[in-house]
Amino acid sequence: MSRFKAAGLVCTLLTLASLCACQRFVRDTQSLLFARFERSEVVGFVAGFGTTFAAVPDLMVMLKRRSSAGMSLRILTIMAAFQILWIYYGLLIRSRPVVAWNLIAVLMNFLTIGASRHFAQKGKTD
Repeated sequence: MSRFKAAGLVCTLLTLASLCACQRFVRDTQSLLFARFERSEVVGFVAGFGTTFAAVPDLMVMLKRRSSAGMSLRILTIMAAFQILWIYYGLLIRSRPVVAWNLIAVLMNFLTIGASRHFAQKGKTD
């Protein structure tokens, strides 16, 4: 095992051990940064940021190449449908992070679908 992998494994195990040890101290109290938000909402916004913008590199490569090669319109459409369901779920449980990030994700996904369709049609006419 390389040193890098060993160090990553040790860090992961220490993090998990410390989280398990502190479990009885964790309560969903108000955030220190934003008094109107619960701590779980702040964590939700951070996690949502990461998952929402994970697809940006693919979109940027597609726009830079001006080609939709390698992009699956079917998968993008399925993702958009389920992101809309996530928005509905977020409304049901009254979770601001779930609603906010999935709204942004749906908009980005529709942008990606539109660009993919544009470049696919452009490729057919060329």
